[in-house]
Amino acid sequence: MSQTTDAAAPAPGTSLTHRQILTVLSGLMLGMFLAALDQMIVASAMKTIADQLHGQTVQAWATTAYLITATITTPLYGKLSDIYGRKPMYLAAITLFLAGSLLAGIASSIYELAAYRAVQGLGAGGLMSLAFAIMADIISPRERSKYAAYFMAVFGSASVLGPVIGGVFAGMDSFLGITGWRWVFLVNVPIALVALFVVGRVLNIPHQRVDHRIDFGGAIALTVGLVPLLIVAEQGREWGWASATSLAMYAIGVVGLAAFVWVESRMGDEALLPMRLFRNHTFALGNVINFVLGIGMFGGMVSIPLYLQIVKGVSPTTAGLMLLPMTFGIMLATGISGKITSQTGRYKVFPIIGAGLMAIGLFLFSTIGTDTPTWQTMIYMFVMGAGLGQSMQTLLIAIQNDSEPRDMGVATSSATFFRQIGGTVGTAVFLSILFTSVGDKIADGLRSALQTEAYQAALARNPEFAQSLQNGGSGVDINNTEFLKTLDPVLAKPFLDGFSSAIDLVFFTGGIVMVVAFVLVWFLREKPLSTRSGLERVADAETIAV
Repeated sequence: MSQTTDAAAPAPGTSLTHRQILTVLSGLMLGMFLAALDQMIVASAMKTIADQLHGQTVQAWATTAYLITATITTPLYGKLSDIYGRKPMYLAAITLFLAGSLLAGIASSIYELAAYRAVQGLGAGGLMSLAFAIMADIISPRERSKYAAYFMAVFGSASVLGPVIGGVFAGMDSFLGITGWRWVFLVNVPIALVALFVVGRVLNIPHQRVDHRIDFGGAIALTVGLVPLLIVAEQGREWGWASATSLAMYAIGVVGLAAFVWVESRMGDEALLPMRLFRNHTFALGNVINFVLGIGMFGGMVSIPLYLQIVKGVSPTTAGLMLLPMTFGIMLATGISGKITSQTGRYKVFPIIGAGLMAIGLFLFSTIGTDTPTWQTMIYMFVMGAGLGQSMQTLLIAIQNDSEPRDMGVATSSATFFRQIGGTVGTAVFLSILFTSVGDKIADGLRSALQTEAYQAALARNPEFAQSLQNGGSGVDINNTEFLKTLDPVLAKPFLDGFSSAIDLVFFTGGIVMVVAFVLVWFLREKPLSTRSGLERVADAETIAV
C-alpha cells in the first residue's frame, strides 16, 4: 500500500475549515453544473437538432447512447476512485465530457451525434457520483447535510438556465459564424476548461491507495446486462414491449445481470460492486428506496414539462422558467433539513416526510386539467420540490454514514447508480402509459365534442381539419402536437383534454410508486451520524492499527 498526497493538501486526520471546504466545493460544483446544465440544454434543443441533422425519427438514440455510458460508468468511477484517488478520476471525467462536447458540436449526422454523446456520457458518469464521494471524504455525515444546499443550488440553476440557453441557441441560425444549435454542446467547452483548472488547483486531499485488481469481468457482465435493458427502456414503446426484439433484449439483460452477480460473488473485495455491501441493512434498503424514488421522481417529473408545453402551450424556455417553484422547494427543504440534521444528528424523519410530500404532490398533479390555473400547478410543484429536497441527499448521507471509508466511492456511486436506473425505468414506463392511453382519451373527448353544436360549427369553419378526423382520426398525428398551437381552440379542446387526462394517469401512477417509497423508508434504521469525515476515519483506523 502506498500513500499519495499533495503538498497543498490538509494533513491526514485533520478536519478542513469551512473556507477550505468551500474552496474544494467550488471545483466540485463546476463539474456537477457542467453535467446538469448539459442535460437541460440538450433536452430543450433536441427537436431542433434532430431537424437540422435530418434524424427526427431516430433522435432517441442520441439520448440513449448518453444514458447507457453514463449509467454503466457510474459504479466504475466509484471503484477506480477508491483505488487511484478521487482527483485523477474527476479530472478524467471532466476531460472525457469536454472531448465529447467538442465532438458533438461538429457532428454531421444524428448517428455521429449519438456516438459523440456516448463519449460525453463516459465523463458524465463520474461528474455526479465522484462529487458526492469527495464530499464524504472531507465532511462528516453530520455536517454534510448542511452543505447539500450548495449542490441543490447547482441543480436549481441548471434547471432554470438550461431550457433558456437551449432555446436561445436552438433558435439562432448562427453565432460567431457557427450554426446556432452546435453551441448547445460547444458552450460546455469554456465551463469544462474552467472546471479543469479549478479542480486541478483546489482538489488537494490525501489519498490512501488501495491495491486492488480491476474487475474487468464484472464490468463486462454489467455492460451486457444493462445495455439491452436500457435500450429496450428507451425504444420499447416504438418496438412494442412484447415484440421479438424486446423479448430478446430482456433475455440478454437478465443473463448479463445474473453473470454480473456470479462474477462479483467470486471476486470478493476486488469486485466492482462487492456483494458483502448488500449484507449491510442501510446500504441494501437505502438503494432499494433510491431505485423506487428514481422511478417516481423521474417518471413524474418528465410529465410536468409535457403538461406545460402540450396542454398549456408554452415554449420549452417558458416551461423551464415555470419550474422555478419546484427548484425553490428543493433548495428550501434541503437547506432547512440540512441545518436541523447538523444540529440534532437525526435524519430519518426527513426522507419519510419527503416521500410523503412527493406522493401528495403527484396525487395533486393527477387532478389538474386543461383549465387548471397556472398558479395552482406551481403550488403543486413547490410541494413536489419540498419532498425531493428532503429525500435525495438524506438517503445518500445515510448510506455513506454506514459505509467503511475504503468503500466510500463504491457506496456513493451505487446510490447514484440505482436512482438513475430507477429513473430510466420510470421514464420509460410512464411515457408508455401516457402514449398508450392518450389515443383512447382523445377519442372519448372527440365523441363527446362531436355531439355539440359549437364543435360542429367549428368543423364547418375548418374543412381540412374536419377531413383529417375521418376514418377514426387517422389523419391526425399526435406524435407532433405543433398543430394544436394554431388550431381553433374549440377544435383543440378534446385533444388538450385527452393529453391532460392521460398525463393525470401518469401522475397518479407516480403517486402510487411514491407511496411504496414512503412505506419502505419507515424500515430504514437510523444510525447516529458520525462527526468524523472519511479522511479522519481513515487516520483513526491507522492510529489504532499502530
